[in-house]
Amino acid sequence: MSAPHRHKPVAKDVVASKAKTDQLQVCMVEDDARLRETLGDFINQSEHFRCLRTFPDGESALAELPRLKPDLLLMDVRLPGMSGIECVRAIKTLLPNLPVVMLTAFDEEDFLFDSLKAGANGYLLKRTPGPKMLEALQEACLGGLPLAPYMAAKVGDYFKHLARPDAGIETLTQREQEAVQLLAEGFRYKEIAERMGIGLDTVRKHVRSIYQKLHVSSRTEAVVKYLRR
Repeated sequence: MSAPHRHKPVAKDVVASKAKTDQLQVCMVEDDARLRETLGDFINQSEHFRCLRTFPDGESALAELPRLKPDLLLMDVRLPGMSGIECVRAIKTLLPNLPVVMLTAFDEEDFLFDSLKAGANGYLLKRTPGPKMLEALQEACLGGLPLAPYMAAKVGDYFKHLARPDAGIETLTQREQEAVQLLAEGFRYKEIAERMGIGLDTVRKHVRSIYQKLHVSSRTEAVVKYLRR
């Protein structure tokens, strides 16, 4: 991740004070102490997010997250002891509505699909530029599935080979089908709005309608149903 050159010191593994009431609280699980500090510093300099607490392993995160109730969790894949994927699966039983975005150096398909199956709401690479990472975190909080284009292509290719039809697709309007196709291709809400020539609020309205008609509650589930049609 490309971070700013100047950094304000950030206390490690402590609850940060909330500077703005509208900032989203982020927790992070990362075993590299230097990276934890760098990412925490970068998040704290952003307008919309605040690094609430960081953890060096999954076990300590599981013990504290139910009490902290953050708005978003960043999760490394490879951790000492419990893996990040195992941790996501356990966290989703405790906090099923907590968006969890994997942040990892690994772009292998197995890690990607195992993370999504465990309940992850996004999969980013650590080399993602800082501004792009923040955009992705915002999208995850809005119910999106942020993926690097390369990873989104892997998801699309995988599900296109599945031929099982799913009920509900035929009830989508033409514009809703356009929207869900763009979701499947990995575009963010803002990009979908630009491509469809509509406002961001209209995109969100389309997505809510898609979720209702397909009887799903996440972008991942909607994309899976659409690509299985």
